Amino acid sequence: MSNTPHTRTVVSCTLLVAALGAGVTACGSDGNPLAANPYDAADQVSFSGPTDAGKKADPNKPLEVTAEGSDGRITDVTAVDTTGRYVSGELSADGSRWHSTSPLAANAHYTVRVSTEDEDGSPGRKVLTFVTSKPLSKKRLNMTFGPDAGTYGVGQPITAKLDQPVKDKAQRAVVERALKVDSMPVAKGSWYWVNDKELHYRPEEYWPAHATIQVHSNLENIKISDRLWGGAAKPLKLTIGEQITAVTDASAHQMTVYKNGQEIKQIPITTGKPGFDTRNGVKVVLGKQYFVRMRSSTVGIADDTSESYDLPVYYATRVTWSGEYVHAAPWSVGSQGYANVSHGCTGMSTSNAEWFFNIVHEGDLVKVVNSAGDEMEPFGNGFGDWNVPWKKWVKGSALTSGGQADTNQTDQARLRPQNL
Repeated sequence: MSNTPHTRTVVSCTLLVAALGAGVTACGSDGNPLAANPYDAADQVSFSGPTDAGKKADPNKPLEVTAEGSDGRITDVTAVDTTGRYVSGELSADGSRWHSTSPLAANAHYTVRVSTEDEDGSPGRKVLTFVTSKPLSKKRLNMTFGPDAGTYGVGQPITAKLDQPVKDKAQRAVVERALKVDSMPVAKGSWYWVNDKELHYRPEEYWPAHATIQVHSNLENIKISDRLWGGAAKPLKLTIGEQITAVTDASAHQMTVYKNGQEIKQIPITTGKPGFDTRNGVKVVLGKQYFVRMRSSTVGIADDTSESYDLPVYYATRVTWSGEYVHAAPWSVGSQGYANVSHGCTGMSTSNAEWFFNIVHEGDLVKVVNSAGDEMEPFGNGFGDWNVPWKKWVKGSALTSGGQADTNQTDQARLRPQNL
C-alpha cells in the first residue's frame, strides 16, 4: 500500500462499529470526522441494532470497534460521554478489535475517538457519536457520601450509604466501579461492603497529613439490574489536618499523644475497671462535646446500685457510639497513672482533658493497648475500620472477592454500652 493521504483516509474510515444501535455518525470520504451524513457513513460502518436515522442506541449492548480488512489496525479507542465519564475497554493484541468492558450510561451522548495505523505506520483518525436511549425502569439507587465536607483527622473513613440494598456481587461490582476517590497526595485505598446498604473506603495506611480528598459517583443512569439504575449523588470534598494519634496504655495508665509522628505529651489516665474494661484497638474520634451529662441508666446500669452514677462531664471526646469517651474525671485524679477505676472511658484531669479536647478533631485516632477488654468492633459502634487487616479489607471489595463482608460484626446485639 502506498503511503499517500488518500490511502490513510481509507484506512481510518474502514472500521466496523458494532455499537449498540443507531444515531451514530462517522467520518466521510473527505476525512473530516464531523462532515458525514448517515448515507455516507452507511458504506463505512455497520451496526448491531436498528439503523434508521433518529433511533437511539441500546445502553445494554457493548460497544465494539473492529478494523475491516488486513491493511490497517486500531491503535487506541476512547469513548466518553458529555459528563466526562470514560468507558473502559480492551484492545486485541493485533489491533483488529476493541470492545467495552464497562457498562454504558442510559440517556447519554457519547463521542468515540478511534486512532488507526496503516501497514506503513501512517496514522488515521475517526470520530463517532451516538446517543443512548432512556432507562426502561424509573427505579433509582441513590447514595449519600459521608462525612460532611470539612477538615478531618488522618483516620477518617469515607462512607457511601445506599437507599436500597444491593446483595448480588455482580451488581455490587457495578456500583463500586462507579465510585471514585481521588486524593492528593495519592493514597492507595479500597472500598469495603459493610452490609447491603453501606460501603466504607480507607487507604492501606492512614491518610497523609494535609491531603485533599474528592469523592464522586459515575453511577447515574448506569444499569445495575433490570429494574434498578444508578441515581445521582452529591460529590464530597474533604481536607485532612495534622496527624494526631493517641496511644492509651491501659496497663501502664498512661496516654501518649503524637503529632506527625513526634511525641508531644504524656498524660496520666485511668481506664475501665474489671467488668467494664475499655476496648482494645484503634478508634476514630466521632465528635467532641464541652459538656455531657452521663447517667448509668443510659448504658444499662440500674439506678440505686453500687455502680450507678449521674455526673456532669466536661471536655468529652467521643470514640464509640455506645458511650466511650476521653474526658475530664476530676473525681479520679488520685487513681490516674496508678489504677483503672472507670466504667470504660479514659479519664484524666480537667486541665489535661481540656488540652486533649483542643488538639484533637473528628477523624483523629485513639488506640488502646494492654486492656483486658474486648477488641473494638470494626463496624457499627463507631469507626473501627483500622482494626481490619489490609489483606482482609481488600477482600471486602466487590472488585476482588465479591464484597461479602462479615455481617456478624455489625450485629448490634454484640455492642456492650460503656460510659465513664
